[in-house]
Amino acid sequence: MTHDSSSYSDAVSPVDAVEDHRARNKLVIALLLVSAFVVILNETIMGVALPHLMTDLQITASAAQWLTTAFMLTMAVVIPVTGYLLQRLNTRPVFILAMSLFSAGTLVSALAPGFAELVIGRIVQASGTAIMMPLLMTTVMNLVPPETRGKTMGNISIVISVAPAIGPTISGLILSALDWRWLFLLVLPIALGALALGASKIKNVTVPTTAPIDILSIFLSAIGFGSFVYGLSGLGEAALHPPVVSPWIPLLIGAAVIAVFVLRQLQLQKQERALLDLRTLATTTFTVAVIMMAILMMSMFGVFILLPIYLQNVLGLSTLQTGLLLLPGGLIMGLCAPKVGSLFDKYGPKPLVIPGAILFSLVMWGLTLVQPDTPYWMLLIAHIVLSIGLALMFTPLFTVSLGSLPPKLYSHGSAMIGTTQQVAGAAGTALFVAIMTLRGASISAEGSTILISTTGGIKTAFLCGAIISLGAVVASFFVRKPAA
Repeated sequence: MTHDSSSYSDAVSPVDAVEDHRARNKLVIALLLVSAFVVILNETIMGVALPHLMTDLQITASAAQWLTTAFMLTMAVVIPVTGYLLQRLNTRPVFILAMSLFSAGTLVSALAPGFAELVIGRIVQASGTAIMMPLLMTTVMNLVPPETRGKTMGNISIVISVAPAIGPTISGLILSALDWRWLFLLVLPIALGALALGASKIKNVTVPTTAPIDILSIFLSAIGFGSFVYGLSGLGEAALHPPVVSPWIPLLIGAAVIAVFVLRQLQLQKQERALLDLRTLATTTFTVAVIMMAILMMSMFGVFILLPIYLQNVLGLSTLQTGLLLLPGGLIMGLCAPKVGSLFDKYGPKPLVIPGAILFSLVMWGLTLVQPDTPYWMLLIAHIVLSIGLALMFTPLFTVSLGSLPPKLYSHGSAMIGTTQQVAGAAGTALFVAIMTLRGASISAEGSTILISTTGGIKTAFLCGAIISLGAVVASFFVRKPAA
């Protein structure tokens, strides 16, 4: 009997138990990272494909833009609900839900006989994507101790920053040889593989709580954030094609409904029933980091849409050449992220965030000097330096923002960051495109060539981005490392 007892205690010794937990946690995080990379990649993969789709499906440019707009809209609507989902459900079922939705959306998109079905596929895809990112961040915050979070968040930064950056490059490479449907057909087996592996290997690593659902909050969130992002997307489009209904109408409706949503959450959080707990914003470090992330996402998405237009319409590069020129920046951002995470764990955020913000702002100001004959290698260098600046900031900001919150608010903090990113990305895209178009039209009316007017419009849009970037420089001095 003594022998059996001894054998049993050896089998479940504390050291073995800790090692088992570590191995389990590493596997869960690795699977979530790979899955998140696949789903986030699809947010920007459609941009380069729009001309092909316009020809194949016989649709206008404004209609084709809906393939990206619908994706962002869905993300903005679904992400606020993820705070509730992550509290109420366990890790494994949430992962299976996210990857099942994404895989189903990818299949529908690949087989879509027409434009309407393709939009539906993108919406279903986006629903899965919206759940995956908050799931990844919340799981990491619950599993990784504070002293090593920077390194893990560095890996998350690869997913959040590099996947959208290399999306256009991958799209350009695929479309140079294959039909647009292959954008989905090549992703589908990877998504299904991640779903099968995750369903069999992912363990439940969080403890669900009984969180009541407020139907009115879901309704207000969907109408408010959906209308606001739709209005923002419409602003950029309206500059190109005057719409029947002004985009300011959904924008103002969205802002008003979001205000009602905020009041509702403030009332519900007193009873621990909030859909999106706004007590996250009572933490100064979290709020500063989120504001800074909003500025970065706004400028980053603006640059991502303007640089390809400039490279193709002004410098005359092909789609594939444009994608390849933007690839080094995305790869360097990915290579920097883990190292930045380790430096954060060692030195804290300020030695990384302040130089990163200054680099970022300097490049934005440099881009205001572009001319119709600017050498493309200068833009390559500018994009690489911009990517390094972003890499120095993203990992510390993700880590300090969530690390400054109590564990019970991790899921709400993740949802808040995700919502901010989508709204800021849509705002940046709309703002930069609108300014470029309006200024370009103004220069064109003075009798200038298309080349001169396009360059002038892009320069003015970059000037707006450069001014916004100064906000990131100021905010960087207020970023603090949270107490462990």
